[in-house]
Amino acid sequence: MIKRARLIYNPTSGREEMRRRLPDILARLERHGLETSCHATTGKGDATAAAAEAVERNFDVVIAAGGDGTIHEVINGLAEKPRRPKLGILPVGTTNDFARALHIPRNLMRACDIIGEQFARPIDVGKVNDRFFINIAGGGSMTELTYEVPSKLKTMIGQLAYYVKGIEKLPWLRPFRLRIEADGFRLDEECMLFLVANSNTVAGFERLAPDAYLDDGKLDVLVLKKCNLADFIRIVTLATRGEHLNDPRVLYVQASRLKVESKDYTQLNLDGELGGTLPCEISVLPSHLEVILDRSSLENAGTDRQRGGRVRQPNLKTLVGK
Repeated sequence: MIKRARLIYNPTSGREEMRRRLPDILARLERHGLETSCHATTGKGDATAAAAEAVERNFDVVIAAGGDGTIHEVINGLAEKPRRPKLGILPVGTTNDFARALHIPRNLMRACDIIGEQFARPIDVGKVNDRFFINIAGGGSMTELTYEVPSKLKTMIGQLAYYVKGIEKLPWLRPFRLRIEADGFRLDEECMLFLVANSNTVAGFERLAPDAYLDDGKLDVLVLKKCNLADFIRIVTLATRGEHLNDPRVLYVQASRLKVESKDYTQLNLDGELGGTLPCEISVLPSHLEVILDRSSLENAGTDRQRGGRVRQPNLKTLVGK
């Protein structure tokens, strides 16, 4: 049965790879029986409007082609609708955190094949006030990086653009007063940053929230308490190896709902996009959106788990077992 898909793509993502590969991508999707039409985004908020329109026009699948910012906008066009099409992902952004969390490869033809197979399972969606996020919400030192790096610089030098901007900001790291109430837990002290993760792949780190699952009905809260520059760099280095949770300055809890406040001006980062300022209320919408996944990679991961390994993303008990 032929199904209708709406491909929403950012023409500047991935050094403009989508613009060059679009004919091949459309042909590949058509081979899988997906009658696909396109929408090229033109500016901030356009992908959200295009996704909402795709729902109104009864598309069966909405495909987000771009980086985490494009996926974020598409999610915000889908999440409030009573009928939500399946979401497919073509990762052509700079970091592609969410695609990595789902084991979706950078090879666009293989990613098209995964969408064509339409193996979909429900995942959780985060909500911050009246906006939605799929991967990460946060605030404080360094969380501004993803939306402060100019798009032209990302197009030119890719992931390196974030490191360049990060080094530039290091001397100006400052703590801020943070108050969090979450499922009976309370915190009120000076901190460097907080992150609320839906997946374990965040900001290029693949083990930042090691117990996070996309379908467990929980959000993973990480807080870095006040520290000096040397400790900040040391803890970030530990995080690259997944060893940061042993540091006493790092707090890690799980919650389904939390309230975050600060007397200091603090901007919010939602999936790498500017998401307003504190205060905010954050909650999880369990199993809210069906996302198309790579069945073969999940089944292989399940085999690895049976051999004694841990597979944290996604939760294979609920995804593969069905």
